[in-house]
Amino acid sequence: MGVALSLIDLNKSFGMTPIIRGVSLEVDAGERHAIIGPNGAGKSTLFHLISGRLKPTSGEVRLNGQRIDGLPPYAIYRRGLARSFQITNIFPRMSVYENLRCATLWSLGHKYAFWTPLDRLGDVREKAEWLMERIGLAARRDVQAGVLSYAEQRALEIGVTIGGGADVVMLDEPTAGMNAGESEQAVALIRQVTEGKTLIMVEHDMDVVFNLAARISVLVYGRIIATDTPARIRENAEVREAYLGQAAQ
Repeated sequence: MGVALSLIDLNKSFGMTPIIRGVSLEVDAGERHAIIGPNGAGKSTLFHLISGRLKPTSGEVRLNGQRIDGLPPYAIYRRGLARSFQITNIFPRMSVYENLRCATLWSLGHKYAFWTPLDRLGDVREKAEWLMERIGLAARRDVQAGVLSYAEQRALEIGVTIGGGADVVMLDEPTAGMNAGESEQAVALIRQVTEGKTLIMVEHDMDVVFNLAARISVLVYGRIIATDTPARIRENAEVREAYLGQAAQ
């Protein structure tokens, strides 16, 4: 299927302080890939570099073989890469349906036409309703996003992330703050909505990581020290020492 995302000797420094140090990685199309590491390892910075929120100091980011490093986030999104954030990023005063409707507009070819009533766009309505069913929020259609439960807000954000039709989906700690039951539901949702897509996620919950990921990369002090299957990552002594500790045993 080819390589969906390539990082080539990627570096990012803030002033004299290096944060990402020579990261190279390939993620295959259709793969579920997790990036783990201790606090301060540079995981969020790496996500920002890939998604265009930050520009690398040096190195390359390639999406489906084309360089995207240095492009603004909206341009990268339109090329087929979408991401969520650690802190839920939705429109709190808009309804569930309105949030999802916004997410689908560009991918369905509806650009900046302020004179077109949104309620007349049947394809947008159908896509938004389809998304609500998939993320389990159809019964909450007209509820303001800001009053949803935390787990529902995270589900909505996942719906918004995939609403644009991206082939590469990046999720930043999608189960953070959830209890065990909510986390289990979130894993099932992520597995369902990313079927056939490339998934790259940062996650601290090792049960989620080992349940979802086909491969795992371990980032420590801005360097990837190992990339392998979950079973081999569990057994890797360097990884255990740097990050997993007794949880790996």
